[in-house]
Amino acid sequence: MNVIIEDEDLELLLLGEKKGKYKKLAKDTKFKDRLDDVYNFLVRAIDINQVKLNSRLHYEKLLGDRSGQSSVRIMNGRVERLIFTEHDGGITIKLIELNQMHYGDKL
Repeated sequence: MNVIIEDEDLELLLLGEKKGKYKKLAKDTKFKDRLDDVYNFLVRAIDINQVKLNSRLHYEKLLGDRSGQSSVRIMNGRVERLIFTEHDGGITIKLIELNQMHYGDKL
């Protein structure tokens, strides 16, 4: 799929740079490797249905104030999720952010 990254700091993280708002995550090599795996899977995926079939990603359409967006899990046991908007019937994914606060957590 065509993947467009709008978050400059996320792009720096994917390029291995240790600066920007995700510089703490860049030091976590296990997390960084898993993020790279998820990103590469999204790029190689034929369409969004292939992403949905990969149970390891825990793909889900978001609700509420995040309606119209979808997310995938990066790593089990962590709250960070890759949140994106689907375009053109799932052919293009526009990455929006790496969410460090699980959108469903309530205080």
